[in-house]
Amino acid sequence: MTVAAVAGTFDVLHDGHKALIRRAFEVSDEVVIGITSDRMASESRPAHMPMAVRRKELVAFADELGGALVFEINDMYGPDEIMDRVDVLVVSEETLDNGRKVNDRRRSRGLRPMELSVVPLVMSDAGEKISASSILRGEYGRHGRSDAKDVAVGSANMVKVAAVRSVLERVYGDVRLTAVEVDSGVPPQPFEQQTHQGSVNRARAALGSHELSVGIEAGVFEMLDGLYDIQHCTIVDRDGRETYGQGSGFRYPDKIAALVRGGKTVGDAVHEVYGSAGIGRSQGAIGLLSKGLIDREKLTEQAVIAAMVPRLWDERRCSRDRG
Repeated sequence: MTVAAVAGTFDVLHDGHKALIRRAFEVSDEVVIGITSDRMASESRPAHMPMAVRRKELVAFADELGGALVFEINDMYGPDEIMDRVDVLVVSEETLDNGRKVNDRRRSRGLRPMELSVVPLVMSDAGEKISASSILRGEYGRHGRSDAKDVAVGSANMVKVAAVRSVLERVYGDVRLTAVEVDSGVPPQPFEQQTHQGSVNRARAALGSHELSVGIEAGVFEMLDGLYDIQHCTIVDRDGRETYGQGSGFRYPDKIAALVRGGKTVGDAVHEVYGSAGIGRSQGAIGLLSKGLIDREKLTEQAVIAAMVPRLWDERRCSRDRG
């Protein structure tokens, strides 16, 4: 049995990544894929998608091709217990030298070097190699097209950016997203109507010369039997039209609700009660409280979809009228 490996950060799973992974399936009976840890990713780039987001997309694509073992790596070599049984290492022209270094280490440990299968770089329509960094800067979409729908997201929160990309790619086929750090104009922990206003402020502030701008704000609402979390989304276009939507709400435990009512943000309250830091930029309180049944990205997608509904309805009506 031949085992092939491929590794990377897979920040935004683009056509270059997919070419590497497809080659691994073509040349082997079994595929293993190393994905860089958040710590390793942060050492080489100013911004990156959280591991939970990157891994989910990677696993879904690998499953389409037959399934693979996806494991976390903290250096270019990967864990010996997995990599020692690899026969073929799939690399790009750009990472070939790293593959040679991995083989040098294998030789030093008395192991047979791996075959290095080199995949040509996949180029964007601007003639440069497709890179996740350029995609995250909004230079082109994940297929390398600079003529893709030009969208701004009024936040540097990569979970929000991933949710917007997921929804709008289903609508437009490909998008180029620019994350814009803006002031929400509301308190760090929005309550009630401040939530909607924060989403509006973010969308308006980020629009600039982009075709569309998306603002997302999560806030808390006193309703029913306690304190609920609901995300609001505003989408603004160049013509000044604004559409709105919200996701489904969920109730916070009483201990968290009391701390939030007392002035703490949800993130700080969850950290105090459960010891989970940085949840807002990973998979959110909902991922923790639902025990993984739904994560912050999926919850955010609901709000974006809801804000897109009036636009989708208009597009269908216009298409019917033209017909």
